[in-house]
Amino acid sequence: MNPINRRQLLQLSGFAGMGLLLDSCGLNPYSTAVGKAIDPLNQRVEELLLKPQALAREYPVSDIDPKALIINSFTDAPEIDPTTFKLIIDGAVNQPLQLSMSDIQKLPLRSMVIQHVCVEGWAAIVQWGGVRLRDLIALAQPKNTARYVYFESGDGYYNSWDLPSAMHPQTLLAYQKNGLPLPVDNGAPLRLAAPIKLGYKQSKWVTRVTLLDRLPTKQGYWEDQGYEWFGGL
Repeated sequence: MNPINRRQLLQLSGFAGMGLLLDSCGLNPYSTAVGKAIDPLNQRVEELLLKPQALAREYPVSDIDPKALIINSFTDAPEIDPTTFKLIIDGAVNQPLQLSMSDIQKLPLRSMVIQHVCVEGWAAIVQWGGVRLRDLIALAQPKNTARYVYFESGDGYYNSWDLPSAMHPQTLLAYQKNGLPLPVDNGAPLRLAAPIKLGYKQSKWVTRVTLLDRLPTKQGYWEDQGYEWFGGL
């Protein structure tokens, strides 16, 4: 990424603000011609604001409201047998992997209480437990050309992230919720959980993680219908 000065950042922010203005008028800013033109600028600003090693706020367990996390999926939960499940990690890696849940649960457990924010306007404090995605990616030995991460889910959902967000220390593939095994409706056996992305970026029932050197034509289920690609907080 080439460095930019303060003036350039303010200019980019001004263009990004146009999206907010359109949104406040009741329009989806990313479904309009103007929105499509400014979307790359919005992404650029958000990438500049992302601090890959800076930790987001974590909350005390006492702040958890078990009923606050709304089950929100575009289809019914798929049937996945956790005893035969294999997570595939492939693409721009030197060591493609197929990991069982037993393999994954042998890796260091990271537990965090964070805020899950939905683009629909609600939020919930949730405790997620699982393995850091960066640890799994490290096992696969990513190539220097890798820039993006593409996620496939058992229900047909798909999504893509920038690599720095995927490598953030609070980005998990979670298999626990509020200290208990992750329920199927919340994405078992594995789901993405991170305090740096909106809810639609946090895929449930993740079955495949593919590292890419460029974004594919199909960037995400909701993104392909007009949602912003970066989806950062």
